This record gives sequence, C-alpha cells and structure tokens, in this order.
Amino acid sequence: MSENRLHHETSPYLLQHKDNPVHWRAWSKAALDEAKASGKPILLSVGYAACHWCHVMAHESFEDQETADVMNELFVNIKVDREERPDIDAIYMGALHQLGQRGGWPLTMFLDAEGRPFWGGTYFPKTPKYGQPAFQDVLRQVADIYTKQPDKVAHNAKALTDALAASRSESGPEFNDTMIEDLTGRMVRAVDPDLGGINGAPKFPQWNFFWLLWRGAIRYRQPDARKAVETTLHMICQGGIYDHLAGGFSRYAVDEYWLVPHFEKMLYDNALLIDLMTEVWRETQSPLLKQRVHETIVWVLSEMVAEGGGFAASLDADSEGEEGKFYVWSSDEIRACLGDDDAQYFSSWYDVTDTGNWEGKTILNRLRRLSVASDENEARLKELRDKLLAHRTSRIRPGWDDKVLADWNGLMIAALARSARVFNQPTWLAAAEAAFAFVCNRMVCDGRLHHAFRDGKTSAPATASDYANMIWAALRLHEATLQSDYLDQAEAWTQRLNRNYWLGDSGGYAMTADDTDDVIVRLKMAADDATPNANAVMLSNLMRLFLITGDAAYEARATDLCAAFAADVAANLVAHSGFVAACLDQIAPQQSVITSPATASNDVLPDLLNTVSLPGAFEYRVDNHANSDLPVGLSDKSPRTDQETAYCCVGPQCAPPTTEGDEFLRLLKQTRSV
Repeated sequence: MSENRLHHETSPYLLQHKDNPVHWRAWSKAALDEAKASGKPILLSVGYAACHWCHVMAHESFEDQETADVMNELFVNIKVDREERPDIDAIYMGALHQLGQRGGWPLTMFLDAEGRPFWGGTYFPKTPKYGQPAFQDVLRQVADIYTKQPDKVAHNAKALTDALAASRSESGPEFNDTMIEDLTGRMVRAVDPDLGGINGAPKFPQWNFFWLLWRGAIRYRQPDARKAVETTLHMICQGGIYDHLAGGFSRYAVDEYWLVPHFEKMLYDNALLIDLMTEVWRETQSPLLKQRVHETIVWVLSEMVAEGGGFAASLDADSEGEEGKFYVWSSDEIRACLGDDDAQYFSSWYDVTDTGNWEGKTILNRLRRLSVASDENEARLKELRDKLLAHRTSRIRPGWDDKVLADWNGLMIAALARSARVFNQPTWLAAAEAAFAFVCNRMVCDGRLHHAFRDGKTSAPATASDYANMIWAALRLHEATLQSDYLDQAEAWTQRLNRNYWLGDSGGYAMTADDTDDVIVRLKMAADDATPNANAVMLSNLMRLFLITGDAAYEARATDLCAAFAADVAANLVAHSGFVAACLDQIAPQQSVITSPATASNDVLPDLLNTVSLPGAFEYRVDNHANSDLPVGLSDKSPRTDQETAYCCVGPQCAPPTTEGDEFLRLLKQTRSV
C-alpha cells in the first residue's frame, strides 16, 4: 500500500513533509527499485529546512490533496534534504544547469526509472504566475511525454548523464604568481566600491571570492583589493544581514545595500565569516570586526550547539508562516520596550522609523553609521540591545535544524580553533574540541566517517568535503594544542580520501566514495559553491601535512591535484576562486613557528604575530621544546637560550631565527609577499 514514508527519517526537512498527502519516499535504492517496478517516472524534490521558497511550494502544492493525487498517480515521489545528501543535490542541480537553468531550491527534477534526469526546474507555483506554468500542468505534461515519447526522454537522460560524468582531459597551465596577481587585480572591478560585495543584488558573502581577494591583497600588496574586502566586511557587519541583537549572519541580502536579509542563518556562512573576519582583523585591528567575531561566536555557542556538543545546521527564515517575523520590529514595540528617551536614542543608531525600512517594519541596521561608536555609546547601546533581545525571546522562534553535518562542523571547528588562539579565548577552543570529539565518537562507524547525525543516528555516506573539512579542523586543532592525536587523525582521514575518493585515472577527489552505491555518477569538480570545494580544501591540507610531517608524498599529491583541475580552472578562474587561493599554498607554503624554553615568561612574539595577516600560513607556538612528540616540521626549530625564538619559513626554506620583535615583523611581512 502506497503511503508517505518519511515518518521514520531523522532529517528535520524530511519530517516537515511527513504528513503531506504526497506518497513521499526518502532517497534510497528501494525507492529507485520501486520506480523500475512501477514503470513510472520519478519526481525528485530537493530542499532544506531553512528554505523559504521550499515552504511556499510545500504549502501550495505538497499539502494540497488535489495536487498530491496527481503526483501519486503519475510519479514515484522522492524527497531529499540537500544538506543530508549534498551528493544527490549536486548531481541533479548540475543537470538543471546543463538544461540552461539558473538553479536554486526547491529543486524539482524529473528522472527516469534508472534515476537519470531528463527535465526539471525549481519552484513551480500552484497556479500560473511569475512566468511559470501551474505545477499540476507541469506534472501532467511531463508524465505524458514520458509515456508517449520514450525515445526523447531516453535521449535527454543519456545526454544529461553523459554531460555530468564528463571531465576535461586536456592539460592546463601551471598556476603562478603572475596569473594570480593579474586575476585578483581584475576581480576588484567586480566589487561594489561603496557598498562592498559583488556589484548588484542579491548580495552573498561569497567567501571563496573574498578569501582569494584578501590573499591577493596581502601577497601582491594590492591596496584596492584590501579596501574591497574591508568595505564588504564592514557593510555586512553593519547591515541587516547581521542580527544586531543575538549575533550571527543571515544567508544573504536580497538588495544591494546588505539591508534586507534572507533571514535563514546557516552554520557554514557564520563559520567562514568568523574565519575571514579574524584574519582581516589581524591586519587592520578593526574594533568592529573584533566585536562581530566575539558576538557571532557567542551566538554560535548559545544557540547552535546540538546535543552532545556538535554544531547544528541552521535556523529557519520563517516563523509563524512569515519570513523574518522573529527578527523585525515596529517603532511602537521599541518604545514600549525601551521607553521614549531610550527608544529615540536607539532608533537614531539602528534606523528605526515609524514607517519602517521593510514592508512597514524595521530591520535593525547601522548602515548609516559604519564605525564603532565611543565606548560610552557602545555600552549604552548594548544595554538597550539586551533589553530588546530579552523581549524577543518571548516570540515564537524560527525552526531549528539540529542535525550535525560533518563538513559544516569542520568549518566551524577550524574557525573557532584559529579565533581562540588569535583572541586568547580558551572557551572557544574547548567548544571546538568538544565538537571534534562528537564527530569522531558519534559519526564514525566501522572506521568510516558519515555525513549527518541526528536523533541518535548517523545517516548518509560521507562526501569528500566531510573528510576535507574535518582534516582542516584537525590541523587547526593541532596548531592550537600540539596534541598529536589531531595530527594522527588528519593523516588517517587523508589516507581514507586517497583510498576511496581519489580518481586514479584522471586525478582529483570525487565527491562520493567508490563504494557509494546510490548515485548515477561520481562528480569530479573544483568549482566554488557556498562552501569551499573539497579539492580546494585538500590542496591546502596536503601542503600543511607536507610542511608539518616532512612526507614528500603529500606534496606530490598536491601537485597532482593542481594538474587534475588546471584546465577546468583556467577556463573560468573566478568560478574557481577557492581553488586558486589554495594554489598559493602550493606556490609558497608559509610557516611561522615560535618556540619557547620552559623558562620563558613573555608573550611578545605571539602578540606581534596577531598584528599581521598571514592568510594560509601554518602557525605554531611550541611552549616547551622538551616535548618529544613534536612532528618533523617542528622538531628542528629550537629556542635560543632562554628567549622566545621565531622562525619564518616558506616551504622548507627558513630565514635565520630571531628573538627580536621588529625583526620578526619584518620577516613575516617579507615571507608573506612576493
């Protein structure tokens, strides 16, 4: 008997659809076998828990009995959480792009009984609007074509599947400083000089793009690139995309001013922004960036820690069926909460007016006053924000997707480990270590990492990004603690990637393992997404492992990785910003080591280290050189007599060690630039 079978799933997104009259199945071989047996095409619907337009389509169509009847009669209906199965999402989103469509979520794809895509789209309305046909009309037309024109369907399915599996076979140019310097110089022109971000709307944080731009600014001494990154971060920090009461950043702004967010908060955006802001703060010492790093981490640790210590995936955009309702204010509410005088003062700073700045309501922002105020003003504003935050807690909260994803946790752990060291915050490091332990203890089964965990269960096979990001996290924790277990785990996971994900015929890491049995193709790609690509992350990881262990096999694999994607990257450099940025770690792998004998008591050199941005560098402080567990890359760097001693290195070549602060700063700036 057909029925909705999502009741037994753990994904919050799938559970949102468990009571739909649609006979949903989760993605599985059993669901694909059912399609083969029935002779029906597959309707694949992909979304995620915090997706506003996914909710809209669900309310309009999936909760509607008439629409569900058509879906159940004509299709085998499969629902996928893109966060739980990013490999499935990537395949079918890639197919949509092959069809010439822009993409987005909800993703609606039509597959043959083998799981091969032959047509699709994104959001379809219940009735014709937005230039889109009615969803029921689409369903009937697709089913009719599938039945009456099987040759056409088979042709489309083969063409799309072949295109997804194809990869460039030609060789590409070697990456070098001349190429990357020219690229970052040209990238500046794509940035809005006044408002930051890529010109136009909507505006996304675009971590890959701005990480490369910052690296270019530092390595090639490009003041325009530096200004572009600083402007972007300051606008993001003061815009409505930032939650000025609780902390944390929304996914993106729908306008060009960073005012109106798409209100969902994703773990990965906040991890990447924490990391970038921390690195830029080191160079600029911007009080605003420091404040936002602290506030955002406070938000993460208070609202995004799931049971057991792992980090939850997201907060929804909607509450009570309305996008942003939890976050916006009226001037009357502010006056009632703060009183007339304080409300007037607060409103002058946070753009609160009687008419509002968005649909009659106010999105709090400080876009008219980008700089941090005086200590006195900031203290008063914090008191008022705290009052509003306390009042906001009485509202109905947005949905919380508390599943733990290994790849996103890796990003947050890495960010916390670095920020904890830079800002000397041991509680942040403890949280990072707790999350790492959670992933290792609860998300590894039979020696294999899994992608997702919720409600006591692991689900979904690990992607290459799960391993790559957790290796990054392990290496950052090793930097922060010098505990050998972290380095050992990074090496073990790298061996697993090399064993099950490396494509021996063409090179590069596939998104899925060689024994993942429910995907139609193993995607090989290095292009940017909202999160860093696994191949880009691994390129940096491999060079770090080479530096710290001295094992030349890691450097050789990094060289092979660059060669595997050289043609793809050269064809569209900007679309591979993250990979190009990682290439700098292969061109000029940087390492800074400060060693101290047990008798040393000052922190002059570590404090100086935090006044200089060293993007991509491996940074260690060895407090007691008597530690016998030091890896090869640290064991030959001894302190001079009873003084802290610094080593600045590019690859295996190190400048003479120094104990002088001025000389240390000079060497750092010399080794980070060409």
